[in-house]
Amino acid sequence: MAVRMDGNWETQKMSMWQMGLHLVKRLQRAGYVAYFAGGCVRDRLLNQESHDIDIATTATPEEVQRLFPPATGLHGKVFGVVRVPSGDYSFEVATFRRDVGTSDGRHPDCVVFARPEEDAYRRDFTINALFYDPVAEQLIDYVGGRFDLAEKKIRAVGDPHRRFAEDKLRLLRAIRFAANLGFTIEPETWQALRAQATTIHLVSVERIREELDRIWAGPAPAIGLDLLDRSGLLVQLLPELSALHGVEQPKEFHPEGDVFVHTRLLLGQLCNAPLPLAWAALLHDIGKPITQRRDSSGRIRFFEHEVIGARMAHVILTRLRQPNHLIDAVVPMVANHMAFKDAKQMRPATLKRLLARDTFLLELELHRIDCLACHGDLSIYEFLRAKLEELPPADISPPRLLTGHDFLALGVPPGPRIGSLLEAVREAQLNGQVQTREEALSLASRLISSEPTPPSPGFR
Repeated sequence: MAVRMDGNWETQKMSMWQMGLHLVKRLQRAGYVAYFAGGCVRDRLLNQESHDIDIATTATPEEVQRLFPPATGLHGKVFGVVRVPSGDYSFEVATFRRDVGTSDGRHPDCVVFARPEEDAYRRDFTINALFYDPVAEQLIDYVGGRFDLAEKKIRAVGDPHRRFAEDKLRLLRAIRFAANLGFTIEPETWQALRAQATTIHLVSVERIREELDRIWAGPAPAIGLDLLDRSGLLVQLLPELSALHGVEQPKEFHPEGDVFVHTRLLLGQLCNAPLPLAWAALLHDIGKPITQRRDSSGRIRFFEHEVIGARMAHVILTRLRQPNHLIDAVVPMVANHMAFKDAKQMRPATLKRLLARDTFLLELELHRIDCLACHGDLSIYEFLRAKLEELPPADISPPRLLTGHDFLALGVPPGPRIGSLLEAVREAQLNGQVQTREEALSLASRLISSEPTPPSPGFR
């Protein structure tokens, strides 16, 4: 694999290909077979950008090291992989191999160096098992991968049951490739995938998380959700999402159907979305199944589903070992998504606090697609967009007029009372009732004099 250390993509695309070509030429001049392999070949045939280049060769790791001294370092010698720095890039050069055994359902027990065609047959899907000789400009296809690319099919190389048994992560990779490329999974591969869905837990949580992230933040997360659901992987990995099936909603607000259908429609509005938005869309109604109630008139209610849902989202994202910064973005978005319905009735201070939230723009987009996935009324969205344009940042979140030191100077003893008084002044400031420090100090004095003096610690 080659990764650009800096620079823009246009420079990277040409430079990386040329540098990879240079390495292949050196290997071939030394008498070895050497090709570009895997995803970069697939992407080139699909006219898509590729952010890395894998090189496969008949040269052993030691031979690669001798050919590219002295900066070459072993990266994965047990799998025949050597890292070769070249210019601004670092390429992974792998020896053609076949895998032997798979005790853990994830990694080969050992590898044996082999011919190119054997290397192709040990790979996961035909579209990822293609080689390309950049010197001769020749495609090498041992497994029918070019045909499957043309037919837009995900097909396991050889026996799909065996391919998935060798590496359970391939279950999720099949879903990701199908969703992100807009391909279908051919029937035998699909049947094998479904048959082994319950074994996905052999894969580390971190690798599962990476694949899910790439599905949700990809070009077609709704298709990814469908495939995960139909395959049986969703109930294994995100049972809380599977539980959204059949949860009825009031038809006057949700004519589209149950909560799962609604969530799927939200994802259908996304394409290469920021990951926090994608996860928030996925989990925004996760609390509805356990909060569903019918009132005395028979109307369906979901009291505090956003509060319960935020707690559940935290549990889910923590279980997947998501980084804190993502959890800290998603959980408040889930907790706050119902606040938007009251935006037009909010006091100025409340509205400004909403507009000043760090994740407001993502939350506003979540509100937009939430509306589009049910009643289609975007009036609140348009109101908030207008307010955002109307109010300058200095009005939305102006500097505070007073600090705790001001209240200490006014004779208020240290303690929680100062915090309450500060918030009262801030509320008045955001409502436009005070605009200067002098007005704020005058208000502070009135607030202090109007409150009863708390008893001293020694009072009985």
